[in-house]
Amino acid sequence: MKYIAYILLALTVLGILLVGSLYLYLAPTSGDPASAEERTTRSLDSGEVIGFVRQDIATWLGIPFAAAPVGDLRWRAPRPASPWQGQHEALAFGPACPQLQGLGNTVGNEDCLSLNVWSPAIEQDDKKRPVMFWIHGGGNSVGDASTPIYHGDVLSRNHDVVVVSAQYRLGPLGWFRHPALQDAGSTPADRSGNYGTLDLIQALQWVQTNIAEFGGDPNNVTIFGESAGAFNVLSLMASPLAEGLFHKAISQSGGLDFATIAEAENYTDAEIPGHRLSSREVVNNLLIQEGLAADREKAKLVQTEMQGATLASKLRSLSPAELLGLYSGAFAGMLGNPDLFADGYVLPEGMSATEVFSDTSQYNAVPVILGTNRDETKLFTAFGSSHVDKTFGLPSGFSDLAAYNRDNRYASDGWKIRAVDDLANAMLEAQGEHVYAYRFDVDDWRDLGVINLKDLFGAAHALEIPFVFSKFIKPLRVIFPGDMQAEFDTVAESMGSYWAQFAYTGSPGTGRDGQQPTWAAWNIDNLAAQRLMVFDTGVDQGIRMQSDLISTADLKRRFLADTTFASQGDYCDAYMSLFSANAFDAEEYRALGSEGCTATP
Repeated sequence: MKYIAYILLALTVLGILLVGSLYLYLAPTSGDPASAEERTTRSLDSGEVIGFVRQDIATWLGIPFAAAPVGDLRWRAPRPASPWQGQHEALAFGPACPQLQGLGNTVGNEDCLSLNVWSPAIEQDDKKRPVMFWIHGGGNSVGDASTPIYHGDVLSRNHDVVVVSAQYRLGPLGWFRHPALQDAGSTPADRSGNYGTLDLIQALQWVQTNIAEFGGDPNNVTIFGESAGAFNVLSLMASPLAEGLFHKAISQSGGLDFATIAEAENYTDAEIPGHRLSSREVVNNLLIQEGLAADREKAKLVQTEMQGATLASKLRSLSPAELLGLYSGAFAGMLGNPDLFADGYVLPEGMSATEVFSDTSQYNAVPVILGTNRDETKLFTAFGSSHVDKTFGLPSGFSDLAAYNRDNRYASDGWKIRAVDDLANAMLEAQGEHVYAYRFDVDDWRDLGVINLKDLFGAAHALEIPFVFSKFIKPLRVIFPGDMQAEFDTVAESMGSYWAQFAYTGSPGTGRDGQQPTWAAWNIDNLAAQRLMVFDTGVDQGIRMQSDLISTADLKRRFLADTTFASQGDYCDAYMSLFSANAFDAEEYRALGSEGCTATP
């Protein structure tokens, strides 16, 4: 029975929490078949749609917001959806965009650009409700807006808001740049390579045009997302093309890194090296796989000599499975390909995220909530840390729990610095107000006997999502003990109330119900100020404000004073992991600890 529990645990974590995508295709997405109801008929710019009503919420699923990005439209900016004749029945979710499942097979359909709407406005009325536009996560290479924990019905019903979720192109179909694709008919948006970002902009433009039909206010749109979805939220704040399309933003466990054009396109041995999965390296793989070149060096020669139109046609003729099969090293379907390209048109060029958000002329300055989970990285290290024992490849105990907690504390605090503190400091200096921050601390999970999930996961990445949406679906019970449900409901009601009040007013305040602790804005003038809202259960410390503020310098001071690493090699590896991309000091590295580090960074 223990091993059955492990299997269920793996499916839950790898699926529901978006480390993998298997669950997305095993779980039901809409319950019983829906029946169209005339009172949900709405007239859009592309035609008439009809939805259904379930538990006092009008619902429309799978509405096309752009033309199918297939054939010659693959790797081009989205075009508007073609008008349809008659009535479109919006009764079922549209397909996910092509992606690898956790088991390695390809699922989804390229004709995937659809969105979903949940609204309290069953009958059309004149009320203008805030719109909350959800962007799913999954490393920008997996994920599906139809996932049950993303359904917006409860959030819509509890707080009188209109919830929208959208599919967007993923992986190399969503972010890909190669000179062969930049023909004479290409627009600057086509040439950007940021197709997934442009899909979200197109969906937000659809909202501006059509959401009033569903009882939503196009002048009060809040974008919110988690993980890659939160990166995309911040990228929309940074994109000049998204100006005016939204008015508030919530980033859950996000951050923002731009890939350079060199990383996107160049060979790995170029003077300015490209990413190992750059477009040219992927084309090398294609040419070798098709027998057109014997090895990488010959593939480079063939690629250089091939006519651009011929190569573009070859790339567009690949099936999604053939294209994704050219990528290696995927973790649970997440490819790790470069994305969010600093192209200078869709996204800013030559600037870090902190630099972008330090100047309101460089970004769409709106009220913002930035947050992380206390133990973000435990979701990933639970299955990869050397301090976790495995049975049949699944966690079954700890060889060194203290070291496991230490490593995750450093990595998760580093995530908070990049995703919250640094960005909040920059935005507050730039826009002067309306910057808020939180941390999710709930960790009251099941003890399976041989391993306690509170230790294994803590407040890990993605575990806040069911609290935001109040979606505690049955598979989550593998992790969430039933006797804690009342506590979980209290946290969920609080988070939903704050999120909705923020959508209404631009300030989470005391929540939509007016009964929550006051959420104070981010403050950097007074180090003792209460600047961080913490979400936790009452059996721990409850929902409260704290003054937590961390910088990279703080993290490094703590690290340099640490004497708990078992070996000098572990200490050096940890330094590289934490500081190689930011605050690396060669002299400090060589002198680290008792023996110093000599490996070349």
